[in-house]
Amino acid sequence: MSETQSGILAGCPRLAMYMTFTLIDAAAAKKALRALCDSADGDKTVVGLGEPLVLAIGGTIQGLRTFPSYSGSGFTVPSTQSHLWLWLRGDDRGDLMLRSQALAATLAPAFAQESVVDGFQYGASRDLTGYEDGTENPKGKKAVEAGVVAGRGDGMDGSSFVAVQQWVHDFKRFGALSPREQDDAIGRRKSDNEELKDAPESSHVKRTAQESFTPQAFVLRRSLPWAQGSSGGLMFVAFGKSLDAFEAQLKRMVGLEDGIADALFRFTTPVTGSYFWCPPVKNGRLDLRTVGM
Repeated sequence: MSETQSGILAGCPRLAMYMTFTLIDAAAAKKALRALCDSADGDKTVVGLGEPLVLAIGGTIQGLRTFPSYSGSGFTVPSTQSHLWLWLRGDDRGDLMLRSQALAATLAPAFAQESVVDGFQYGASRDLTGYEDGTENPKGKKAVEAGVVAGRGDGMDGSSFVAVQQWVHDFKRFGALSPREQDDAIGRRKSDNEELKDAPESSHVKRTAQESFTPQAFVLRRSLPWAQGSSGGLMFVAFGKSLDAFEAQLKRMVGLEDGIADALFRFTTPVTGSYFWCPPVKNGRLDLRTVGM
């Protein structure tokens, strides 16, 4: 029986590290992935395979695709599709650092490390703007229903799809907004996290209200703030039983439905965008049979 990588359903850790890799030797890819299966437990290390990697090793995952790109007045949503993604979870930065080095060595020479971003919890699950993140996250059985593949057979059931974006906040621009303008952009009051009944249509809450889509577009968010020097923002991570729910939200955010762009773009910018398939676990190891391994 296949199971979900437990880190996906466990919630956000105190600290995290997000690693992406580029495939540089397709002939060595399967050997490196088998070695990764010996190191990644799906709990402290969650693994995601991008479409370019799946295709390079001769596999096919129905529903997996390359991240889309969009642009509009004053904003761009880029596609920077990576081959492989690792989400390292823990509560000790030194341990995460050493584990990241060991995993990078395990994947060489088939994969070259592309990026590493440190994530961390801020307050009570807050974004660096001060607003609570993931308020509408499904919980319990609803979280499993939203985030985990079911009814597709061995090798797929228990897997998950994930959208990953790094957002960079313009803190000076955000700080120049009045408290009311900030609340209107989010659609909630920072003071008590209450949703604003009179929020503008451009507010992030109204753009992404999961129950307002047909079908409903629930995703399982596992986002965390990141910071490096004076820069910072949000590592947006959303798991789903497919990529459709996230993509529906993204299309509304960029205004494809009604021409109204999300107010988030006034003060934060996505600089990366990738989709991955997170394989299930069988007998304590990643189950890669669906991609021929």
